[in-house]
Formats: sequence, C-alpha cells, structure tokens
Amino acid sequence: MNCRRNTRDKLRTLACRCLTAAGIVSAVLSAASCAKMGQPDGGWFDEQPPRILGESPAIGSTDVNSKKITIYFDEFIKLDNPTENVVVSPPQLEAPEIKAGGKKITVELKDSLKPNTTYTVDFSNAISDNNEGNQLGNYTYSFSTGSEIDTMEIGGYVVSADNLEPISGILVGIYDNTADSAFEKLPLMRVSRTDNTGHFTIKGVRNGSYRVYALKDMDGNYLFNSQGEMAAFDPAVYTTTSRPDIRQDTIWRDSLHIGDISQSPYTHYYPDDVVLRAFTGEQTDRYFLKADRSKADHFSLYFSYGDTQLPVVRGLNFDEHDAFVMETSRNVDTLTYWLRDTTLVNQDTLHIELQYRTTDSTGVLVSQTDTLELLSRQPYARRMKERNEKIEKWQKQQERNRKRGRPVEDVMKGEELAVEYKLASNIDPDQNPVITFPSPLAAVDTAKIHLYMKQDTTWIAVPYEFGERPGVSRVYQIIGAWRTGQQYSLEIDSAAFTDIYGKASAAHKQGFRIPKDEEYNTFPVRVVGMEGKNIVLQLLNQSDKVVRETSTNNGTAVFNYVKPGTYYLRMFEDDNNNGLWDTGDYRQRRQPEAVYYYTEKVERKAKWDDAVTWNPKQTPLFKQKPSAIVKQRNTQRKQIKGKNLERARRLGVEYIPSI
Repeated sequence: MNCRRNTRDKLRTLACRCLTAAGIVSAVLSAASCAKMGQPDGGWFDEQPPRILGESPAIGSTDVNSKKITIYFDEFIKLDNPTENVVVSPPQLEAPEIKAGGKKITVELKDSLKPNTTYTVDFSNAISDNNEGNQLGNYTYSFSTGSEIDTMEIGGYVVSADNLEPISGILVGIYDNTADSAFEKLPLMRVSRTDNTGHFTIKGVRNGSYRVYALKDMDGNYLFNSQGEMAAFDPAVYTTTSRPDIRQDTIWRDSLHIGDISQSPYTHYYPDDVVLRAFTGEQTDRYFLKADRSKADHFSLYFSYGDTQLPVVRGLNFDEHDAFVMETSRNVDTLTYWLRDTTLVNQDTLHIELQYRTTDSTGVLVSQTDTLELLSRQPYARRMKERNEKIEKWQKQQERNRKRGRPVEDVMKGEELAVEYKLASNIDPDQNPVITFPSPLAAVDTAKIHLYMKQDTTWIAVPYEFGERPGVSRVYQIIGAWRTGQQYSLEIDSAAFTDIYGKASAAHKQGFRIPKDEEYNTFPVRVVGMEGKNIVLQLLNQSDKVVRETSTNNGTAVFNYVKPGTYYLRMFEDDNNNGLWDTGDYRQRRQPEAVYYYTEKVERKAKWDDAVTWNPKQTPLFKQKPSAIVKQRNTQRKQIKGKNLERARRLGVEYIPSI
C-alpha cells in the first residue's frame, strides 16, 4: 500500500502504515501521539480538561491570612462569566476580583477574612481549556483561616416546581439557624450554585444540622426579600455525616462499547439527595404598572395584582359617561377600555384621572389618584392618510376595470369585521369550533349561523349552542353534539356579527369531520399512593405540552379520544381543588402544589384501552422527568467525542478515547 508522505496526509499515512503492520490500536495510538491537537492536519480533538499544577496557598491550607489566591494550570485556560458562575463561601458582600490569564486564575477577596472559618471558591464548570473548551467540572478550592478545615458537604438537586425541569445556576445555601425567619433576615451561611443538571454541592460545611434553601438572588444580598425572587425551601433539618465508599466509573470507548470500569475509594458525604422545588411566588402587592394605547380605539391599564374593586376612570378632556366597553383579564390585573364613540377614537390624546387602590408600605390597600395622558400610537393623521391611500387605490382599480370592460363598483365597500375562525378539517369529539373577534360585539344574529351534518347524501340542520368562552374576552364557541365518523359544515351568513363600530362580518363556510371511534384509543390511568387526594393528570406531547387533562379524587382517571402517538404523563396535587396548579408562598410557608412525572414514555395505538398503573412517589423527583423532554442538558463533552468518532470513521480506523 502506497502512502504519500506530506504534511496534509500525515495522519492518513500513519493510519495506513500501522494498519498494515501493527493493527488498528497501534494506528490510533501512533496517530494520536504524532498529530498536533486542534491543527488542520487532521489530528484528534483534545478531550482532556485542563490539569491543575498547583495553588497558592495550597488547597486545604489552614491558618491562612492572605486574601489572594492563585491557581496554576498545564495549558491556557478560559473562565466563563465568573461573576455568575463562580461562588465564594461564606458569601461576600463586596464582590471578589476573579481573573483568568494565560495558564492561571487569580482570586482576590475584598471582604475581611472571618476568623476560624473555612472558605471555598466553587468554580463549578466555569473553567475550560482554551483550545476545545473541555470543562474542568466541579472544581472547588478551599482554605481555612483557623487551625482546622471543614470538609462536610450537602448535596442534592433543584428543579422547577411546576414541571420538574432542572434549574441551572440558581444559588443554594444553608443556615444553622433553623428558624423560618432566617431566610428573610440573615444572609445565607454557605452557598453554591447548581450545574446544568440542577445538581449542587455545598462544600466546606462544618459538621452540624442545617436547613437548605435555593434562591435566584435578584439584588445580591443572599437573603429572600421579594415575592418576585424564585426560591425554594425545605422544612426538614439535615444533619451532616460521612462514610467511606467505593465509586465505580464506567469508561466508554464510544456510545456502544465499554472500555473499562474502574473502582476508587472516596469519602461519601451526606445528605446528598436534598430535592428543592423552586417557584416564584405570586405578586400580591398591588401597584399600577402602566397605561398603553397601542391602537386608537382602546387603551389598557396594567396592575401588578388584581382587585375586586375596579378603578374609577374620569375623563378630563372628554365625557367618560357611557364612553367605554370594559374588559378584564382573568386575574383582573389588566383592564381594557374600548372607546364607543368614534369621535374619541379620532382624538389622539386622552387625559384621564385614575382612582385605584394600591398597597402601601405596611401591606394595606389604600386609595390613590393619578393623572394620565394617553397618546395613540396610531395618530389620526396617519390613519386618514392610510385610508385615503386605500380609496385612491380602489378608484384606480375601478378605472382599470371600466377601461377593460369589467364590472365596476359604484360604492367602495366598508371595512369588514376581521373574524378569526379556529377550525381544523378534523376535530376531536370533545373539541368545538372557536371564533375570535378583534373588537367587542354589539350584535349577534344567530339566525345567520347554520350547522349541518351530512346524512347519507343529504345535509341536515343540527342544533348547536353559541356562547362566549368563560373568562376570555371576545372568544366564542359553537358547541354541538358531535357524532364520530360524521361530516359537518359550518355556514355563517354575512353580517352575522357586528361590532361596536358597526363593522359587519363577511360570509364564511367551512367543512370539518369528526374522526371515527376506531381512530382513537382510550387511556385509563390508575394512580396508587395518592388515596384521598384531588389530583389532576395531564397527557403531554413530545414537547412537554398538555394535550389532554382530567382530574380524579379516587386515583382512577381516563383520557378519552387519544390519537395514536408517543406521550408522557404528568400530574399535580390539586390541594385547593380549583383545577389549576398553584405556586407557593414563602411568607405563608406554603409549598407549591406537588408535581410528578411518569418516568417512561407512553406509546398509544388506535383502539387500545390498556391501563397504566403509576406510583408517583416511587422515584425521587429529580429522576422522574423523562430525559427526552428535559430541556436542560449537558452535551459539550459528548459533542467532542462525537467529532473524534466521526474522524475515525472517515479514516477507517478504530477510535480509542484517552482515559
């Protein structure tokens, strides 16, 4: 076999020569030793993280009085966003100065050193080499200002309370003060941050008993002081301990083959399985956020929280009496005022006096009055210009039609009501056509709404109900007694709907079908271990979105009309029986409603009716969510290995990862 000896083909030459002489393994080792990593000559990608050569002071030193730390590496390194990713314990009120340059990192603490205290600098995954970005994972430097260094650890996971998604980068800390008020009055004693799997380890802990908290610290004071801060708390008190253990590490040659299994002794620190469910509390302090008049015909008022007592709007340059059609959001925190009179619509500036209730410094609702100027983002002059352009375009079109002998309109049609029909060609038997309107309706002529079903070859009229969807403004439904396997036609005459500005809807006709029963499956679920609890079960698609939902208080539920496909299961404990998942409230010491995931995907086929039995408390929460729908993943090292495997396939050699 002839192999040309030049720089570009060096790696291929080595592989060819070694394959003919000493076999695949020798080829790989020879190529790896001769090729320069990261060079365009085809060498292997560097898979090894940077190696620490030494620290000053040495890691684990005692009686330290220096506030400057230097860490030396065997190659050029990068430090990713140290402000966010590097955590110093005890927490520093003045941010330390952390720099990376060349082959070293320097950390200079600005706060005074506390006596007889263990300090840790947790770099997590922030350190990587400058070439391929290999991370030096979970590196923590420690020293003590006293004669002893604390070595205990507390570990676990932080997940989002509503969907068990791992939370990356959230602060986790401990108190030896077990009073509930500590989280609101004292900075956390020792802290760490979660990695991108939600895992945390708080190191340098003194042997003792602690409570554990998580906090998305908005203001950097290391304590909880706002309902807007994401937080998690656990009422349990954890006592540190440790014991000798053996760690087994599986070393993979590639994604299918195990290269080796190594065993190494280590000290196992407990607890290592704390699970915190992080949530953002509902904002209950009421205050005015803003007013917005995005379109000329209405304006909206936004509040941080709803109030059963609606605000009072008084016009300062117009008469507010009977001037509005008002809409409220479900939580009454957004109020929209539609202007009835086109004279007001054409008025670019509205001055109003707004009287409303707001929360004062003591947490009590008090009356407040503001004067607001509401400017339309669509000025009258611009709208008239656009209208005149449309008229001019219409006139030119009529002139062209006249010259070409085509029909000519004598009067330009008025603007129609832009109705949105949400109706697919196939709808499930428990679904209904939805109609959305851009503005409030003044009149509905149900005599102009027709629903037909095809019976043999004849279309027959069938009954229906038409009404507004509860809690949603300007959204209506047509509810029918749908029969599976049948075809329907929804036919709406022109002017069936008229809004408060006199705009009428155009005619609309659309056919749809209700699939046959045999195109669906029935999916029963039996939940064990939740006896006597109100629970809501949700069937999810492969994007973790709800496609079916049902509730039960006896542990047995059924999803009807399920289409064939791949699904996942989620449930939550509906403590207040309102059918909605409710977040927690630290100030009331109320945990968010518990959420669980079925650990496996669920395959469903047409006409199946087999049941799944599920014990949601059998698996720890941080292991429940199926990996296929977990959005937070760590793929960096896997991608580098993939590059080497691909290179080996192109060369026709076997790739053996370095260990």
